[in-house]
Amino acid sequence: MTLHLFDTSTRTERAFEPLEPGKVGIYLCGPTVQGSPHVGHLRSAVAFDVLQRWLERTGHDVTMVRNVTDIDDKTLAKAAEAGVPWWAWALTFEREFQAAYAAVGVRPPAAEPRATGHIPEIIALVAALVDGGHAYEHDGSVYFDVRSFPEYGSLTRQALEDLTPAPDAPADAKRDPRDFALWKAAKPGEPATASWDSPWGPGRPGWHIECSAMARRFLGSEFDIHGGGLDLRFPHHENEQAQSRAAGDGFARLWMHSAWVTQSGAKMSKSLGNGLLVSEVLSRYPAPALRLALAQVHYRSMLEYSDQTMEDAAATWGRLAGFVSRASERVGAVSSAEVAAAELPEAFVEAMDDDLSVPRALAHVHETVRSGNAALTAGDDATVSSALLSVRAMLGALGLDPASEEWAEAGSESSGAMTALDSLVRADIDARAAARAAKDWATADAIRDRLAAAGIVIEDAADGARWSLAADS
Repeated sequence: MTLHLFDTSTRTERAFEPLEPGKVGIYLCGPTVQGSPHVGHLRSAVAFDVLQRWLERTGHDVTMVRNVTDIDDKTLAKAAEAGVPWWAWALTFEREFQAAYAAVGVRPPAAEPRATGHIPEIIALVAALVDGGHAYEHDGSVYFDVRSFPEYGSLTRQALEDLTPAPDAPADAKRDPRDFALWKAAKPGEPATASWDSPWGPGRPGWHIECSAMARRFLGSEFDIHGGGLDLRFPHHENEQAQSRAAGDGFARLWMHSAWVTQSGAKMSKSLGNGLLVSEVLSRYPAPALRLALAQVHYRSMLEYSDQTMEDAAATWGRLAGFVSRASERVGAVSSAEVAAAELPEAFVEAMDDDLSVPRALAHVHETVRSGNAALTAGDDATVSSALLSVRAMLGALGLDPASEEWAEAGSESSGAMTALDSLVRADIDARAAARAAKDWATADAIRDRLAAAGIVIEDAADGARWSLAADS
C-alpha cells in the first residue's frame, strides 16, 4: 500500500513520493496574529498534524515548518486603535494561537519563523526578482510583474485576463493592476519600528514574499508539500508559487488544502461575526472532543460547526475513552512502546493511505470498540486485550489516544464519568435483579427498557448481569 494524496495543483490524487526517500519537508501557512484564534483557525492545523503523524507512523522523518505573519496592515491598524505597540499586539495573539494548537494536540513544528525575523532573506529574494526582470520598483515599493511569468495562474487554473486586480496598491501605481506587492514602502503615520531599510527605501515585506523566503530558508529551494486552508489558494499560494519559481526555485512539489469550518453554510470568520473563540469552546467541551470534531470530517470536506457538532464529538470521545479505561482496568494497561510498535489493521491503513480518509479510519476504530465492549461483557479477555491495543494504536495515529500522555487529564475526566455512570447503572441492575427475584417481570422489563433507551445494553450471565454501551451509542 502506498500513500496517495490529492494535489490541488493538478486536481488529481497522486502516489506520494518524497524528494528524499524517508524524509518529508512540509511548509504550512500559519496564522496572521491580529486577533484571538477561533475554531476555524484550527482546522488546517489539525489536518496537517494528522498528516505529519501518519507520515511519521509510516516511517518518515518529517520537518514541519509553520510560519507566523506578525506584521500586516490589519495588525498595525488594530494595535494603533488599542494604543499598544504593534509587536506587543502580535506577540500576545501569537501566544494565544500556540496555546490553542497545543490544547488540541497539535505538536509544535520543527520551525515557527516570524516574517519580521527574516527580513534579510526577504530582501534578497525581492532583489533577485528585480534583477531577473520579474519585479520593478515604484515610489519605494516593489511589485511582481505577473506578465513576466507565463505560468502565473497555473496553480488555480485561472487565465490572467480573468483575475481581479491585487488590492495592495492603487492600480495606477503598477504596470498591471494584477501585479502584487513584494515590498511595501513605509507610509506616513506608521510606526518607525514597522519598517526596515532596503535598496528601495524603508518599508516592510508584502504578505506573499515572506512565505517564499522562509520556505527556502528552512526547506530549501524545493520541498515536498505546501499546505494551508482552501481560502489561501488564491491569491496567496498562487503568488507564492509564481515568485518562487520565477526566482528559479522548484518550490512545492505537491499542494494540499483543507476545507473551511462553516456555520449555517458560511465560512467561519471574524468579519462575519460568526467565529467561535477556541477559549470559549474549550470552556464548555473537552479539548480532545474539539480535535475529534475537527479531524473526523475529511480534510477536503467542509465542516459544518454547531453546538450539536460538539455535543456529538464529546459523546464519541467519552465512548472511546471509556472503552480504553474499562479495558485497561480489566486486562492491564498497554505501554506507549507497545502502542507505537503495534501493527495497524489493514482496513485502517488503507483508509489513511487513501488521501487521509479519517472518516473511514474512524469507522474501523468504532467497529473495534464495539467488539471490545462485547468482549468485556462476555469476559473474553484475549479479545479485550487485542481490541485495546488496536484501538489505542489507531487513535494514536490520529493524535487521539485517550491513554497517551497528552490526553491523560482528559482521559481521567472520561474515566471518572464512566465510573459515575457505572454506579448509576449498577443501581438499576440491582433493582432489576430484585424485581426478577420477586417475579415482578413488568418492573424488571421496564428497567431494562429504560436503560436500553439510554443506550445501555444489559446482558444476563450466570454470575449476574453485565452492561455495555449500545453499538451505535
